[in-house]
Amino acid sequence: MSEVMNVEEIFGKNVFTLGKMKERLPRNVFKEVKKVMEQGGELSLASADVVAKAMKDWAVENGATHYTHWFQPLTGITAEKHDSFVSHPDEEGKMLMEFSGKELIKGEPDASSFPSGGLRATFEARGYTAWDITSPAFLKEAATGVILCIPTAFCSYKGEALDKKTPLLRSMEAVSEQALRIVRLFGNTEATKVVASVGPEQEYFLVDSKKALQRDDLIYAGRTLFGAPAPKGQELEDHYFGVIRERIGAYMKDLNEELWKLGVTAKTQHNEVAPAQHELAPIYETANIAVDHNQIVMETMKRVAGKHGMRCLLHEKPFAGVNGSGKHNNWSLTTDNGVNMLDPGDTPNENIQFLLVLACIMKAVDRHADLLRQSASDPGNDHRLGANEAPPAIISMFLGEQLEDVVKQLVETGEAHNLIEGGKLETGVSTLPDFEKDATDRNRTSPFAFTGNKFEFRMVGSADSIASPNTTLNAIVAEAFCEAADILEKADNFEMAVHDLIKEYMTKHQRIVFNGDGYSDQWVVEANRRGLPNIKSMVEAAGTITTDKAVKLFEKFGIYTKVELESREEILYENYAKTINIEALTMIEMASKQIVPAVVKYTKELADTVNAVKAAGADAQVQSGLLAKVSEKLAGMQKALEELKEVEAKAAAMEEGKERAFFYRETVMSAMDALRAPADELEMMVDKKVWPFPTYGDLIFEV
Repeated sequence: MSEVMNVEEIFGKNVFTLGKMKERLPRNVFKEVKKVMEQGGELSLASADVVAKAMKDWAVENGATHYTHWFQPLTGITAEKHDSFVSHPDEEGKMLMEFSGKELIKGEPDASSFPSGGLRATFEARGYTAWDITSPAFLKEAATGVILCIPTAFCSYKGEALDKKTPLLRSMEAVSEQALRIVRLFGNTEATKVVASVGPEQEYFLVDSKKALQRDDLIYAGRTLFGAPAPKGQELEDHYFGVIRERIGAYMKDLNEELWKLGVTAKTQHNEVAPAQHELAPIYETANIAVDHNQIVMETMKRVAGKHGMRCLLHEKPFAGVNGSGKHNNWSLTTDNGVNMLDPGDTPNENIQFLLVLACIMKAVDRHADLLRQSASDPGNDHRLGANEAPPAIISMFLGEQLEDVVKQLVETGEAHNLIEGGKLETGVSTLPDFEKDATDRNRTSPFAFTGNKFEFRMVGSADSIASPNTTLNAIVAEAFCEAADILEKADNFEMAVHDLIKEYMTKHQRIVFNGDGYSDQWVVEANRRGLPNIKSMVEAAGTITTDKAVKLFEKFGIYTKVELESREEILYENYAKTINIEALTMIEMASKQIVPAVVKYTKELADTVNAVKAAGADAQVQSGLLAKVSEKLAGMQKALEELKEVEAKAAAMEEGKERAFFYRETVMSAMDALRAPADELEMMVDKKVWPFPTYGDLIFEV
């Protein structure tokens, strides 16, 4: 029997938690740290020195030799530069281990080689990392040894945000300030802030690493650029929630242990819809900690997979023909005295604060549907959104029958006296209990669904950072709260004013509510009739962040400046073009050096067989027919290969920017699809022993 794991003992073992701070810091310093964490402000340098020493001592006791300012540049992943605690030897030559408050608070990594969208020139290298005191430091155990990781923000010499964390923290402050105005209107004087909480469900694929390393597309692009469907896919729906195989179970066990040590509340694990696909879900946390932890989850998934001889694929669509992976971003707002602003209670039709919050969110999502769509955009997600497996590219809100009926009553009559009840669920089995069922079903086709006391934003891509979606959510809701509070705080008759405002918002923005099948063609037609945007790709979405409407929103709350938004738009175009460029070059190399030579070899074998059969005086019709078909497909593939080379060269010669990104989207991607089609057909015709790399069947059914 394997050793029993004590989760309570290991949880947070590698995290410098508040509890560890309390044990190691003088009382006055601990109080100062806690005050800054809860209320903002700056830690005095004297206190920072005390915290730094305590943090260093704890880290060294646990084997750490280096520390790093761990930050999240605009690459979508994390970055780190390790510095040892080693200082100058003393007079006797004894090595000293030091770490100052200044080193804790500020770092200076090179800013020139990270994406900046023109905010930094190559010769302007200086950038700063600033300690995020609200996110706990942690120890990373890797081949480099034990490293103390200090979560930080990353900004330029001139103060522009060069990362994902800084705008997120700004947005959290904005939504807290505006949400407080709302709860104050309803008599809550105890709350001092409102916290945006997030729980991101993480989907991923696991494949055998030896097989993955035989495919250049998985190495360079993270997804298969060629591949015919296996005889079996997900049509039997037998993988979803199925029994977890031993090899996968061993991986999940080790993954959980590593995450628990890092304070990540890994809660749920199961097989997902597609073969070789799985999911991990945590418990809700403060938004910025949830973002940090999700980065830790993705990094740990990859590292632990390597130890098990597997490769973790986080790409949104690693395999054609089966479901891709997303990241369901569960978002809510809670006051620091325990009130969930998205909890409707037992009688939501009478819960005026909830109805106002709901009306404001309807307004926010309707007004800024384009920004929400953009926040979930990346090159991989273009293959997934709207593909009858994920939410459509059209933003809508699912409220469920009960709330939709409440909204309908309020819009039509201004009152909501009736409430649809869930009733009892009767199983018809005497030994099974009857129980109260929910008043509404779930809708997995909705991109933004209300699920009881939170909204589930289902569009986010599996490989993407959740920082941008939550920054956008916080910003658009802060704006709606601000505009509502501006009106209600001046009202002579609050009850009448809030009643009228709820009706006004719900009437004006009810078009965003849709409880039906988001996968259907009819919804596309209906959404167009309602005037809802249908932004189908990342390159089409990129420009939404620099519209006058978007700039006004983000500048109003100090989340982004116009310059920061323009830089991010440029980075989006650049990232898309570079991603498709890598994929196109990989396809050209695989086709030229692997597939075409393998098929040529196979046609030679067929030709030799035809000649041998004919020489023996037998009928070679079957062999000749197969040779003709394979040769025809090979000729078509070669033609498509030459066309891809031509358009790829043209794209590579273009100046970086919007035009180039659209050329990659509309022209290069089409040429890639044209090359893949005959190659996948040839895979179904050519002897498996000749095919140059593992097939879908090898990858997703032999893990």
